[in-house]
Amino acid sequence: MSYYDVDAILTDAEKVPCQFDMDIPYLGHLDNSTHGLKSGTQLALPLWLATMLALAAPGGDDSRPPLSLNLPASLSEAVVAALKADPRAVALRDQSMHFYGVGVRMLDLFDEPEMGAVLRRTFVARATDVGLHARKADEGVGGGRGEEFLRGLDEWERALFRRAHEGVRSAREWTDRVKKS
Repeated sequence: MSYYDVDAILTDAEKVPCQFDMDIPYLGHLDNSTHGLKSGTQLALPLWLATMLALAAPGGDDSRPPLSLNLPASLSEAVVAALKADPRAVALRDQSMHFYGVGVRMLDLFDEPEMGAVLRRTFVARATDVGLHARKADEGVGGGRGEEFLRGLDEWERALFRRAHEGVRSAREWTDRVKKS
């Protein structure tokens, strides 16, 4: 990803639950308290900040990181179970606008091979529907179902839809030009 990739920046801004494992003075403003954060404080922090703090080790005798990350609600056991049952039935955008981006970042941080397999299967299963809708988008088939379908797509799937739709349109234009000549 590029440094200027807006989707990557928005993915990093997604909030993830975490818990502070040690007392941290001077960061009380994160919890709206007048003093520092106490051990056991649970907060939802942006992914970029939570990742930096979870991987940081202060050094010295106590070399554990100041906080531990938890999986976000968009990747909870209930959502993963629903995706295992039928990936097409889950509106990923309702879970997170950047569902796959957050999932990939979490896979970098957690050793969750099952979740990786579920995300892969979900993307492949849903990509076929995205391609089908992209091919039929100009035909007016579905009577408004296309808009409903697009509402459930996360940003990766929307980008796939746009590219597939542009490819179909370009192929039609090329075919028309060839027929005319």
